[in-house]
Amino acid sequence: MKQRRSFFSFLFCFVLVSFFGVSSVSAQTCKQSRYYFTPNDTYDANRRLILSSLPSKTASQDGFYYGSLGQEPNRVFAAGMCVPRAEANDCSACIKGALYWLIQDCTNQTEAYYWALDPTNCLVRYSNISFSGSSAFWDITPRYLVFHTAYISTNLTEFKIIFYGTIDRMISEASKARNTSSSSDNYYTTDYAILKDFHTIYALMQCTPDISPSDCESCQRHSVIDYQRDYGNKTGGYVMRPICFFRWQDFIFSKAFGKMTLAPPPTSRPPPVQRQSPSSGDRAKKTDTNSRKFSVGSIVALAVLALVALIIIVGVLAWRIEVFCWRRRPYTEVELNQTGITTVRIRKYSFEMIKAATNTFSESNKLGRGGFGEVYKGVLPDKTEVAVKRLFKRSRQGEKEFKNEVVVVAKLQHNNLVRILGFSVEGDEKILVYEFVPNKSLDFFLFDPTNQGQLDWTTRYKIIGGIGRGILYLHQDSPLKVIHRDLKVDNILLEDDMNPKIADFGMAKICGMDLTSENTSRIAGTEGYMAPEYMELGQFSIKSDVYSFGVLVLETICGRRNRSFLPSGLNLVTYAWRLWRNGAPLELLDTTIADSYPRGEVTRCLHIALLCVQKDSADRPDMWTIMSWLTNNTISLPVPKTPGFFIPNTTPYQSTLRSNSHFINDRT
Repeated sequence: MKQRRSFFSFLFCFVLVSFFGVSSVSAQTCKQSRYYFTPNDTYDANRRLILSSLPSKTASQDGFYYGSLGQEPNRVFAAGMCVPRAEANDCSACIKGALYWLIQDCTNQTEAYYWALDPTNCLVRYSNISFSGSSAFWDITPRYLVFHTAYISTNLTEFKIIFYGTIDRMISEASKARNTSSSSDNYYTTDYAILKDFHTIYALMQCTPDISPSDCESCQRHSVIDYQRDYGNKTGGYVMRPICFFRWQDFIFSKAFGKMTLAPPPTSRPPPVQRQSPSSGDRAKKTDTNSRKFSVGSIVALAVLALVALIIIVGVLAWRIEVFCWRRRPYTEVELNQTGITTVRIRKYSFEMIKAATNTFSESNKLGRGGFGEVYKGVLPDKTEVAVKRLFKRSRQGEKEFKNEVVVVAKLQHNNLVRILGFSVEGDEKILVYEFVPNKSLDFFLFDPTNQGQLDWTTRYKIIGGIGRGILYLHQDSPLKVIHRDLKVDNILLEDDMNPKIADFGMAKICGMDLTSENTSRIAGTEGYMAPEYMELGQFSIKSDVYSFGVLVLETICGRRNRSFLPSGLNLVTYAWRLWRNGAPLELLDTTIADSYPRGEVTRCLHIALLCVQKDSADRPDMWTIMSWLTNNTISLPVPKTPGFFIPNTTPYQSTLRSNSHFINDRT
């Protein structure tokens, strides 16, 4: 029996090690600012020295350490934190792993933080200014959000009721616990909730112990709102900020839960058994029966454990076999870099496999045609559906643009950006392989009279917000800081639930740390979407994308392309501006949604769009401000100024445009 127990104990440990070995994840944010250090200078030396001491100091001080090293202006402040009750060795190992990636990824930033999400859970952070007890803007707004792709299978309404109840309880408990200074666990809480279908959800919240209870509560509520707003129907995820962490899953994911093993409560109690005093013979029979039951029960338990272990082993072996077979499939992993800024590992497919996946680029598989090439639907050998972009052999997108798009898209990860899977290059053939987005592009619905009815105002407003979040990620939250330079409705793809995804990064510009204006002698984009300073002078910046976003919003509202106004001598921006100035902005609204829409929300979107297309780039808001306006209708908006490419009132536009049936007439 002892040998059996030892075997199963070993097997269980093996399974745990295998599981946690493949499920460790992490994320870092290197703060962008005007201050950077030179590698190997005094600040860097102090940074490396204090960070090297974090593992031991954090592990020896109840899982949290904050200190500084050096003299101004090269003084470095640093902190380390582990999940409460973590073993010292586990805490130290987690901090070491986090520091390795932090130093590697944040090469010259004076401020950065990193969460490592192995079963221990830990945070490392450093800065050139003191941040102890801080809950400033930087501590709340830069956040890293990850979500599972699977959807919740249970009743979503029931789930949200239970989920919000659990989260509110956790935030309250965490805040109360933080008021108990004698507790070493006063900066985190874990909880769980059981759904009616016996699924169990687990959640963990943690704040740095140097902030106030109210700041901890505020940070956690920001994280919960961020997650639920965009990914509330997914089966788990996490939000990380410099001072707080929130995660929930439908399985136990951290050692912070201890040895918690949960089972659903019984649906009903068994009927009570009337007890009687047994005779000695009865007692003997009972003892014998219990002995037999114990023996049978032990055998059954061991058999079940063996079966479970066997299933897990088979699963692990199958996974490893699948990995082995996958590596033998017709692609290799290669490294690409973009002018030394960044390097990515990405799959390189054979051209023959791409041909087979698209049925030799058949017309029946064609999804669309763009300025650089044609897009086809394909099915890879593992049954994955993909979108294959085959560049024209004489395309304006040369080797540089092609390589740029591969590197840029591979490095970016966001729910509102199309994900690249790989590429293929053989001779004149240049091919990009993307995730398949089933609902085609926004223009397919927006400008086709047979499809416009599928886009009510609620859906259009959701699409506008999703595009805005994607651009905000490119400009501010992504590791590269990217200017897209070709934002238009044709490059907005839609998922089944109409979630928008920005595509086509062939002309994207990686800005690195510098988001100021740049010049180019090669103007590449789409007329009508390009900002005046870019089209006329070759100057582009994040404000160029803001201008394109404004035009895109106007098109989404009115249901017509901006260039459809050209025969009348006008453009969409001019027409929208004149309606606004004349006090009739809602005449721009698409007639297909004229019967049901919130007037205030539509008017506010028009107002924001006109602020985006102002002629002077300095007058245009950035995407952070725009998203604040879109999500908070209590913020007052400034008065827009004259837009770019404004056509003076020299043509009889009024009668020409009012005769067009696409617009609502006489609406105030």
